[in-house]
Amino acid sequence: MLRAIPVTGVPVVGGGFFPVRRVYCVGRNYLDHIREMGEADERDPPFFFQKPRDSVVPDGSRVPYPPFTDDFQFEVELVIAIGRAGRNIDAEEALEYIWGYAVGIDLTRRDRQREARDLKLPWEAGKSFDASAPCGAIAPARDARHFSGCAITLSVNGIEKQRGDIGQMIWTVPEIVAQLSQQMKLEPGDLIYTGTPAGVGPIVPGDVIDARIEGLPSLGITITSPEPY
Repeated sequence: MLRAIPVTGVPVVGGGFFPVRRVYCVGRNYLDHIREMGEADERDPPFFFQKPRDSVVPDGSRVPYPPFTDDFQFEVELVIAIGRAGRNIDAEEALEYIWGYAVGIDLTRRDRQREARDLKLPWEAGKSFDASAPCGAIAPARDARHFSGCAITLSVNGIEKQRGDIGQMIWTVPEIVAQLSQQMKLEPGDLIYTGTPAGVGPIVPGDVIDARIEGLPSLGITITSPEPY
């Protein structure tokens, strides 16, 4: 008999859990990160890829170094939590569909991502693996600013590696929601990782990562040794 698949939930500030339906990520949404990655057109429309919902792990998680990579990297991101269903949403109305916000980390097998990019293949091998989407506690929108500009940082072992500002995003929070809703019907429980500033880099077992966005609960994870397979 098949066992029931557990619901993935993210803690909410003040208590309770936000049940995760789907996890979307925006590729290339900060100019400085586009340039450090050597990507092409800086004015391309946003594109989206997905991670499995069970790749979401909470603050304080111990994340094993994944298989199939020799270049495991971090990317700090603002996460949007969707609380209302919608399709073809106008950017001017997009904030009405947002339930809350959190700090996220888009963990990446960079070598696999680069191979996929060069061969024009999907990014799943580089992005969509176990525990690849750490997410901090979600602050309900009624208790948090709708972020239009604030500091976003990530440190490894106490040394700052990434620093940017949410206002540097090429596509704003409302524009991201509007663009994605043209491709998919958004539903309550959807998470959207909104892209990362420059400074991404490798991590190894033993590294302690601290990700922060001004006004939100911080997110910390520890990288552990690979699991036996």
